Amino acid sequence: MFDDFFIRAVIGGIGVAVIAGPLGCFIIWRKMAYFGDTLSHSALLGVALGLMLELNITLAVFIVSSVVALLLVLLQRRANLSSDALLGLLAHSALAIGLVVLAFMTWVRVDLMGFLFGDILSISTFDVALIWGGGLFVLTVLAKIWHPLFAATVSYELATAEGIKSDRINVVFMILMAAVIAMSLKIVGVLLITALLIIPAASARTFAKSPEHMATIAIIIGIAAVCFGLIGSLEFDTPAGPSIVVAALLCFVLSLFQTLNPFRTK
Repeated sequence: MFDDFFIRAVIGGIGVAVIAGPLGCFIIWRKMAYFGDTLSHSALLGVALGLMLELNITLAVFIVSSVVALLLVLLQRRANLSSDALLGLLAHSALAIGLVVLAFMTWVRVDLMGFLFGDILSISTFDVALIWGGGLFVLTVLAKIWHPLFAATVSYELATAEGIKSDRINVVFMILMAAVIAMSLKIVGVLLITALLIIPAASARTFAKSPEHMATIAIIIGIAAVCFGLIGSLEFDTPAGPSIVVAALLCFVLSLFQTLNPFRTK
């Protein structure tokens, strides 16, 4: 029988996989992998500010990630820089500031490796409840904006011409992304969050017949990655967060065989 901490890790990891699957699909469709990376890097600044101000870490990460997302929208309209340049600037600046702030906080003992690569085996019952409660809210909002968000993804100009408030929908999507990153922090850490969002969705793309089908398959692949990653971590005594990402990567490699299959029906 598995210990309670392992059961909590599996339940919490599955919760994150369920949320990350559909959002990861939009990241793939919109070619926004670097945006997800930017928000995940800003999570470390949220951790530093949360510790300094004695706030809940998840709440602090969500606030900082949301501010960075809104700042990106503002800078895209005002600054004479390309989106990728802005993303690089915000990503590395937020990560560097977070590390500097943590270095100054000599009175606080910080498990930096845990924040960078996750510590899923230490999640509590409250963390599990937060992941599933917050995840239900995120999925509910995503379901309500699914069609206008997908329309804006296919063609921003056409969606706007049809009366869809594309800018507002995009801001909501960015805030949902910030929420998922905040909830995923303990699962895979700052440096691996984007991988959990992107790899299952990228793997699902090979098998999908519709956007909704792709989101469903991404969820299934994410759940499989969490389960096999945690079992592998327990069996081979490897870090849990990276093990989950490696399991997801293996799923992606297997999906490539489907792409290369000469007998595949098109």
